[in-house]
Order: sequence, then structure tokens, then C-alpha cells
Amino acid sequence: MGRIIAVVNQKGGVGKTATAVNLSAALAIAERKTLLIDIDPQANTTRSLGFDADPERASLYDALTLSVTFEEVRQSVPNLPYLTLIPADSNLVGVEVELIQTAGREQRLKDLLEPLRRRYQEILIDCPPSLNLLTLNALTAADSVLVPVQCEYLALEGISQLMETLTLVREGLNPELAIQGVVMTMYDDRTNLSRQVVDEVREVLGDQVYKTVIPRNIRLAEAPSHGKPIFLYDSRSRGAQAYFDLAEEFVNEEKGVGQGAPQPDPANTAAEPGIESGREPGSDAGNDERPGGTGHRPHRPEPGSTP
Repeated sequence: MGRIIAVVNQKGGVGKTATAVNLSAALAIAERKTLLIDIDPQANTTRSLGFDADPERASLYDALTLSVTFEEVRQSVPNLPYLTLIPADSNLVGVEVELIQTAGREQRLKDLLEPLRRRYQEILIDCPPSLNLLTLNALTAADSVLVPVQCEYLALEGISQLMETLTLVREGLNPELAIQGVVMTMYDDRTNLSRQVVDEVREVLGDQVYKTVIPRNIRLAEAPSHGKPIFLYDSRSRGAQAYFDLAEEFVNEEKGVGQGAPQPDPANTAAEPGIESGREPGSDAGNDERPGGTGHRPHRPEPGSTP
């Protein structure tokens, strides 16, 4: 049975969509059948995978309003045969109004996803940066949440607000909702602030924080404008290497959902996101070949290979 993970943070601009897109792509390259659902009316995930706005194309809106099935909505992602997208569009803004008098409206996405668990190993949902009916649908459907947190001042305040939301969802809609993990994003090793924020978050949340840290990276920021995940845009960039490392942790922890990554040695909390590499996130080593793993790294066929 596939697991359903909501990528969520009520604060915008924290690398949520980048994490949903690139983690999904890394899992697909590792030959794990992955479904990525864009549930944000801004449709940034959809565009980041090369799908421009198209009023003739069915979207998640049509599935949630029961106009079409998921089979009619899903899109194969070019050059990533193990990745499937459920696209979003601006019509999702109207879902809350259209379903306001519908019984069980918070369960609509969960009901649609249950039959798909046997077809996909991983189902990721990119949520809007707000708490609305769409986000509640994602949290109700999910087994766990993945929380991207930007390495900036007041990061813990944002996490605290999200934890309050998760508590309310557990009490009313999804008592089994777990925390898959927290991933620190936009890490800049040139600043003391980034290191201090990572240390502070790890001190509070312990082993729920992934060892991998996603660095600030120009190539990572450029990739969405080309409609590609980072691996198809620049597979040797530091951003690509970091998301490969995150995917490795993500796969290896599957035996214990909600356990998060092992707590790193405090002396190494500012180290490179790579699990074994030992590089600084901002070092120039990001364009080198990745070092050999320990035998647990997901196999990576060439993007675009046929399953």
C-alpha cells in the first residue's frame, strides 16, 4: 500500500513546491511509482513540471467536483516514466464555495485517493500556503506531513502554528496523521543565521528533522522557469544532490513513518546536506561527481528511461 504525504507549511516562500516537485522526481528516478498532486490554485507545481495553463485540460478541480475521474485527469511527466501528475488550475479557488453544503467535503480527496494506494508507492500532495478546505482535504487524506522550513528568523514560530493546526486536524478529521519529517530549506552556509536556525530547530524537534539540508542554489531557483525538476535541468548542481540525499532518507525511513531522520551529531549540524559527503552546503564541490554511497542509496536510472 502506498503512503500519502502532504507537503505543507502555512507560511509561503519556504520551498514547499520545490520540495514537492524535486523529491517526487528523485523518487521517480529511483524507480518508485510516484503520484504528485497539485492542490494549490496557483498551480506552481504543475508549471514547474512543464505543464502550462490549458483551459481544455482536466484538473484536480474536475476530480474534486466529480466531473471526471482521476484517470482522466492524470498526466505523465515527460522524461520521468515513474512520475504521474494530477495538475491544478485556478478553478480550485471555487472548490470551497461549490462544496460548502456537501456532506463530508473534507473527505473528498481521501475518497478519491484510497483506490490509488495499490498503484503508487508514494503519493505526495503539494498544499496551498494557507489553511482552507483544500489543505484540510490534503491533511485528511494524508498518512503524514512533510514540513519544509526556511532557514530564517522566526522559523520555530511558523512550525508552532502548524503543529497547532495538525492537532486540530487529528482531533476532528484524521487521528492517525503523523509527522513524516521536517526539512530545512534555503540554507546559506555564508550566514551564522542559517546555522543557528538549523541548530535551534533540531534542538526542539530532535530526530523529526531530516539530516539533509536543502541549500540556496541558483540552479534550483531557475529550474521551474524551464518547466523541469532540478535533475532534468542540472543534475550536478548542489540542489540536485541535496534532493537526491533527501530522497534517500525518505526511502530508508519508510519502515517507520513519522520517525524522521536520525539526529545528527550537534557538531555537524552545519554540514552539507549529503548523508555521506561531508561537504559544506555552500562549497564549490557541488559540481563534482557524488561520492559513493553505503549501499542504501536509491538506484538512479537515466531520466527518461522506460520502466
